Amino acid sequence: MPSLARLAALLGGLVFCASSMATDIDVESYGFPLANPFEATIATTPPELRPALPKDGDINQRDNAVRIRPDREFELLANFWPVTKLQYRLAQQKGRAPLIFIIAGTGAHYATGTNEYLKKLFYGAGFHVVQLSSPTSYDFMAAASRFATPGYSPDDADDLYRAMQAVRAQHPHLEVSDFMLTGYSLGALHAAFVSQIDETRRAFDFKRVLLLNPPVNLYTSISNLDKLVQTRVQGIDNSTNFYDLVLGKLTRYFHDKGYLDINEAMLYDFQQSTEKLSDEQMAMLIGTSFRFSAADIVFTSDLLNRRGLITPRGYRITEGTSLTPFFQLALRCDFDCYIAEQLMPMWRARYDGGSLNQLIDQTSLYALENYLQNTDKVAVMHNADDLILGPGDIGFLRRTFGERLTLYPRGGHCGNLNYRVNSDAMLEFFRG
Repeated sequence: MPSLARLAALLGGLVFCASSMATDIDVESYGFPLANPFEATIATTPPELRPALPKDGDINQRDNAVRIRPDREFELLANFWPVTKLQYRLAQQKGRAPLIFIIAGTGAHYATGTNEYLKKLFYGAGFHVVQLSSPTSYDFMAAASRFATPGYSPDDADDLYRAMQAVRAQHPHLEVSDFMLTGYSLGALHAAFVSQIDETRRAFDFKRVLLLNPPVNLYTSISNLDKLVQTRVQGIDNSTNFYDLVLGKLTRYFHDKGYLDINEAMLYDFQQSTEKLSDEQMAMLIGTSFRFSAADIVFTSDLLNRRGLITPRGYRITEGTSLTPFFQLALRCDFDCYIAEQLMPMWRARYDGGSLNQLIDQTSLYALENYLQNTDKVAVMHNADDLILGPGDIGFLRRTFGERLTLYPRGGHCGNLNYRVNSDAMLEFFRG
């Protein structure tokens, strides 16, 4: 773990005053009912405490595709043909309105649940909305990434910025009054870097940028999530694996309910039942989900660059080829493995990079500290119990953002984004 001593240094009285102005919400007035950060991360907000949202049928939306890298059409293997164009979703108001770009979290597709929720929230408030996949998703890596080796935030943000420009060019008649930007989790980190790029390129001149639960030290966040996979779980032995245990609980739960319906409301209800997961089981579930995202990045980056680490060089993959053996191999390579075998070699070759600590500084919010301190358009909403935060991270946010930081006492990692208090605060921020 790299040292965070530079973040702990006293920055003087001026910074201390800025830190004290951060908006800290106390538990009693906040009212979010889930005190367990694992439970909040998985089950999110109880249904009755969520905001009213428009139904899909009431939203003027459609999926679109834009060709950003024409060369990929000839470079990609046959089984990647559906993602030679970057797909995205546009929800369009009838007349002139502000437009919000939403950047998804680690490995997430543009139509993932959190992106869909945010789209409905903002569309219902009168905004045009563009939903974008994460630069760490296989579709973005194939269709829009120059190097298909995500993890170096300046490159990821540059790829996003080019994609956003291509999207805007594809809708010349869309009447836009102002441009806004948000992202959640890793997408929030990317949004910060995209905002800095826009300060010089001025393609959008973003009016407001909101970072939702961003990692501060990207390596710390990755390490925190990776460690959850190593959690010791009672009830798991040589004959019973974790998936069997969870599947058994879900089977008994649905048998008692009398029907099968998997959604966020169900997850909350499940955690109120006798089959609820323990802290250790929830930790492993979150960690396993993250490990699958990491494996997808490891496999896709290796395949697109033909590095031969997962898929042997020259091995012919067709639509009928089973990818299971390669994905199983990728699962054995965690993010430390990916950084060592793919990201750092690429970074060193292209940018004359040095140590891991230098890479961490350049890919985390540290790299933007001066910019973020001196712009009033960028704000952060975070949770004090977020699983991705490490020692010193909240202090960094306080010093850097001051009154532009809203710190909620509960919610885990993005578990309270669909809480009415949070949704009202998001809308208030963008309405200005």
